[in-house]
Amino acid sequence: MWKLYLIIISVAISGMIQAQNLITYDVPDGLKYSAHNDDFTVQVREHGGEWIDVFEWKVQVDLDDIQTASMVSFDIGKTVDVRVRKNNGVVNSVQIRPLSLGIFPVVDGQVISFSLSKPTKLSLEVNGDKLHNLHLFANAILKEKPSTDDPNVIYFGPGLHQPKDQPGDVYHVPSGKTVYVDGGAVIKAKFMIDGVHDVKIIGHGIVWQPERGLEIRYSQNITVDGPIFINPNHYTIYGGQTSGINIRNIKSFSCKGWSDGIDLMSCSDVVIDDVFMRNSDDCIAIYGHRWDFYGSARNYLIKNSTLWADIAHPTNIGLHGNAEAGGDTIENITFSNINILEHDEDDRDYQGCMAITCSDNNLVRNITYKDIRVDDFQEGQLFNFRVVYNEKYSGAPGRGIEDVFLKNIEYNCNSSNPSVIKGFSTERQVERILIDGLTINGMSVKKINEINMQVGDFVKELKVK
Repeated sequence: MWKLYLIIISVAISGMIQAQNLITYDVPDGLKYSAHNDDFTVQVREHGGEWIDVFEWKVQVDLDDIQTASMVSFDIGKTVDVRVRKNNGVVNSVQIRPLSLGIFPVVDGQVISFSLSKPTKLSLEVNGDKLHNLHLFANAILKEKPSTDDPNVIYFGPGLHQPKDQPGDVYHVPSGKTVYVDGGAVIKAKFMIDGVHDVKIIGHGIVWQPERGLEIRYSQNITVDGPIFINPNHYTIYGGQTSGINIRNIKSFSCKGWSDGIDLMSCSDVVIDDVFMRNSDDCIAIYGHRWDFYGSARNYLIKNSTLWADIAHPTNIGLHGNAEAGGDTIENITFSNINILEHDEDDRDYQGCMAITCSDNNLVRNITYKDIRVDDFQEGQLFNFRVVYNEKYSGAPGRGIEDVFLKNIEYNCNSSNPSVIKGFSTERQVERILIDGLTINGMSVKKINEINMQVGDFVKELKVK
C-alpha cells in the first residue's frame, strides 16, 4: 500500500509543472498527437517569470459544419502573462470575448500577448474566426485538495482512465463520495450518479468524448466543480428528479445532434455558477417531466456564466412536462450576469437567446433575466416567450407564462429576427412582462415600438421602461 501511494504521488508530480502561482498540466502520452491542435502555440508565465508551454487541445464545434477549434487550461493564483502564436495565416485583427472582460491584447506579427489578473474563461478570435478560435480557461488554484488517503475520496490521478470492470464506459459514484479528477487526468467515460446523495465531483481534469458527460438521477445534494467536458456524444450534464444541484466552473464543448449542455428535468434547488458552455444544442434547458422523471422544477440561480449556442438556444425553459396529469410548474428561475456569445438556429420555433416555450400544460412563472450581455449572433431572436402546442414534442399547450422580469439587457447586433411574445388562448396567456433597461447598439429602449418584436394575441400587461 505504501509503495502504491509513492507511485501515485510521483505520477502526480510528473503530470504537472507548478510555479508558486501557476500550474500547467501534461497530457497522457497516448493523446499527445491525436488530441493536439497546432493552430496556436500557447505559453504562460508568472508575471516576469519563465515561459511554460501549455498543451493545446483539439475541440470540435458547430454541428452545422463541424470544425476544429483549440482549448488550453491551467491554474493561476495571481497575475500571469499569456503569449499566443498563430501558426498559420496572417493576423489582421484579434478580439478577446466576452468583451465585458475588457482584455485588449498586444499584437506583434503572429504573436498575441496579454495578462490575466484573476481566473478567467475567454475566447481569442483571429480575423473574426469563431470556428477555429482559441478557448482559454484559467482556473483558480485549488487551495484544499482532497486527501487521497481518505476512504471517501475517489482519486483519478494524471493519465488516461477508462473503466475495465464496469460495462458501458461508466463510473458509478456511491453516496458520500468525493471524486477528485486531477488536472492531468483524462476520463474516457461518463460519471453516473443514480439514487445517491451527498456526492462531489471536483478538479480540473477532462472528461473526454463520453456518451454523456455526467448523469444525475433521483439524487440529492450533488456538487460538480471544475472539470472540462470535451465532445460527449449527447448531453454534458443530464439531470432528472434531483434536488440540491450545485454546478460550478465546468467547461463544455459539443458538436453532435442532441448534444445539449446542461439539461435538467424535474429538478429543483439548483445553482449553476461560472460555467462556459459551447454546445450544438441548448446550452441550459429547464423542464418538468420527461421520460422517466416526474415533478415540477423550482428555485434555480444561473449566474456569472458564458453561453455559446452554435445550434439552438443559449437558455430554454418549459417545453416538457406531464401533460396527461395537468402539467408541471416551473418557477423561481433567475439568470444573472450572463454573456451570450452566439445563437444560431434556422427554425423559428426554436429561436430565442432567452426562450420560454411553455407547453405540456406547464405553468412557467417568476422568471428573471438580469445583467445579460448578448453579442451579435448568426440567426435567431433576442427573446421568445410563447405558450404553444408543439406537435413534435407536446401533449398539450401550456397553461401560461406569468411574471417575467428583464433587467439591464444589452444587445449589440447587426440584425436578428423579431422577438416574439404570444399566448395561446384566453385561458392560456402570457401575463406581466416587464422590460427594464434594454439597450440595443448603445441606445436605451423605453417604448415597445422601439423593439424589433412581434406581440401576438393573449398577452396582458407588457411594459417597457
